[in-house]
Amino acid sequence: MDIDFYWDPGSTNTYFAWHLLKPIADLHDARIKPHCFNLGYVFRQNRYALTDEPLAKMRNRKRDLMRWAARYERPFRIPDQFPIKTSRILRAAVAMRAWNQEAAFIDAVMTQYWEQNDHSIAGDDALVAQAQQFSIPEDQFRTALTADETGQIVINETQGGLDRGVFGAPTVVIEEEIYWGKDRMDFIARHLETGQAEQASPI
Repeated sequence: MDIDFYWDPGSTNTYFAWHLLKPIADLHDARIKPHCFNLGYVFRQNRYALTDEPLAKMRNRKRDLMRWAARYERPFRIPDQFPIKTSRILRAAVAMRAWNQEAAFIDAVMTQYWEQNDHSIAGDDALVAQAQQFSIPEDQFRTALTADETGQIVINETQGGLDRGVFGAPTVVIEEEIYWGKDRMDFIARHLETGQAEQASPI
């Protein structure tokens, strides 16, 4: 069974969902298919800004995230520079598909930004350096990274998610059932185990 995973590397919840989803997929012999979901574009379309959220929620955010890190033993930290522009990272992930390294590249990006506090990953030079860790020639990777068709794929996948009912990242879609956020893993596992979504009680 396929798991469509809509992601943006600048999302804290995407970091956790990515790592929590992989063992569930492995357990049920499911395949995770990453799809770009450019939150910067989505936020602009909806006139949303993270800084507009209530101060109480902002104060609680870091404490809550560190609970998740402790619970799942992840070396997560809030980067010194947050948020970052993620469009080039999404382009790079799409480019890595040509070498069948997209998932491994997502792992590396998540580590560099959310664990190693390195915001340089948002820039082309750092992305090239990361690709070279996978023995991908610099010139070929730069060509793929900057190609118009690569940018169009990011646009198409983001819009495709919106058309499908996706409204944020991370979002998992299994057989058109939408699971949003990092805390729906029990429902996802149950869907994969039984082959169907749990039915909600009538309102």
